[in-house]
Amino acid sequence: MDISEIIRMAIQEDVGYGDHTSLATIPPEAKGHAVILARQEGVLAGLPFAVEVFRQVNPGLETRTLINDGATITPGTVICELLGPTRAIVSGERLALNLLQRLSGIATYTRMLTEKIKAYPAKLLDTRKTTPLLRSMEKYAVRTGGGTNHRMGLYDMVMIKDNHVDYAGGIQPAIQRVNEYLKSHQLNLPIEIEVRSLQELNDVLTYGQVNRIMLDNFTPELLKQAVQTIDHRYETEASGGITEGNIVQYAATGVDYISVGALTHQIRSLDISLKAR
Repeated sequence: MDISEIIRMAIQEDVGYGDHTSLATIPPEAKGHAVILARQEGVLAGLPFAVEVFRQVNPGLETRTLINDGATITPGTVICELLGPTRAIVSGERLALNLLQRLSGIATYTRMLTEKIKAYPAKLLDTRKTTPLLRSMEKYAVRTGGGTNHRMGLYDMVMIKDNHVDYAGGIQPAIQRVNEYLKSHQLNLPIEIEVRSLQELNDVLTYGQVNRIMLDNFTPELLKQAVQTIDHRYETEASGGITEGNIVQYAATGVDYISVGALTHQIRSLDISLKAR
């Protein structure tokens, strides 16, 4: 979905049929000056979306961005200036800050994890564990923090997970049906399959016809063994139970990708505020 449309709906959700507090307390001709500033150290993300919020609330409100997404911010960093109709400033404040705070939290956590594993070739991936309708923004924040996006949805990659395998009757029939489906529908999509044990891994290696193998809930020791067994025949991905405390151990196994759902679904928003000047 188009981000401007998402923001339009978010404004409608918040403002509804009128910001009555602002309409009652602030004269229609009033002009104001405000700044958005950081109160916590982190990585900025989502500023273009915040600007779009204010643009949609009132196109006459001027926004002056002073830094760009991806920059490190510290307490007191002025991110953006706002000049124009005061009602527009206060009506757009909460939504703009919600986006900035959450997306900057995602970028900050992503940057921290990527820094931890920068000595290894493994790439940090996000997942589909995102806020409904905000996926494109949240995955943008992951990229801003130095991470890599996994599939955007169910449509741009085939991922055969445990339930698919169980319902299909096993690994071989699941892979076979996927390849037949893609061929019959003339689709050129990468195929990834999740395995839960070395036995399932051996089943995949025996049958083949995939592009990437996700090793789910493997310990670092078991993951290293699995990666060595695969021996670069397929891309490898580690998933499940990976935290900032153990991610270096996983990266050291030689795995190609490490997916961490917490990048987008267990995030502390960064402290960012708007102040009148």
